[in-house]
Amino acid sequence: MSLTVIAQRMSKTSFQRLVTGLVLSTLLVGCSSNKSSDVRVVDRNNAAAQRPAVTTGQYVVRPKDTLFSIAFRYGWDYKALAARNNIPAPYTIRPGQTIRFDGRTDSTSTAVVSSSSSTPSSSSKTTVIRRSANGTTTSTTTVVPSVASKSAPAPLPPPGPAPTGWGWPSNGILIGKFSSNGSLNKGIDIAGDLGQPVLAASDGTVVYAGSGLRGYGELVIIKHSETYVSAYGHNRRLLVREGQQVKVGQTIAEMGSTGTDRVKLHFEIRRQGKPVDPLQFLPRR
Repeated sequence: MSLTVIAQRMSKTSFQRLVTGLVLSTLLVGCSSNKSSDVRVVDRNNAAAQRPAVTTGQYVVRPKDTLFSIAFRYGWDYKALAARNNIPAPYTIRPGQTIRFDGRTDSTSTAVVSSSSSTPSSSSKTTVIRRSANGTTTSTTTVVPSVASKSAPAPLPPPGPAPTGWGWPSNGILIGKFSSNGSLNKGIDIAGDLGQPVLAASDGTVVYAGSGLRGYGELVIIKHSETYVSAYGHNRRLLVREGQQVKVGQTIAEMGSTGTDRVKLHFEIRRQGKPVDPLQFLPRR
């Protein structure tokens, strides 16, 4: 039966209701045809943790920064970053200091690189001009391979053995698992109650306690060995200070929601600056 015939047999109001119902039904069918697998949910709260290791440019140290927090933020092993910037142990840095990721160093020398037909295609001629305090200048010309202009990453020592006796950093339901995909979670997330104790997962030294790393809220980083560190984010209150020695199971913070949208603990373990799955280290429960 056509709409014209239906309209003749129905009142104006009833016909309008019929048309409205048909339109809504069409819209609902169209919406339901989209598959849920086409929708991707991204945790924007972990945006800072999703960045790959930075190997170009530089960073100017700000108050409350530590070498450990900078290395953690930019995906570096702290020893490699210290070696690249000639920073000896105990890795003390100061506000205004430049931390480089590309291996370049500041110098009073000016390097002028030019190609030369008398040198092999894989080489270049470099003239270094040095200016002394009295204004005199000297120059030295050397031939170097062109590949030398690219800075090689500082070599890392072989990973040491993992600390033993790991314990869970908090009681609660596991709501987020580690993913090796760089765009997803670099640790685990544990739900809990506001103010719930956050515990050190292993013996170590607190190397960072603050809120300077975007996306982590109030954060604690503990160094367990020359290879391993752990991180505890989104706390309400920190109960330890930098340089403090802690034992496994010791309360280091209170669970909170700083830097995120719900009460939870974000927990990471990093080996030589790279995130690894914490569930490989924590006891089964």
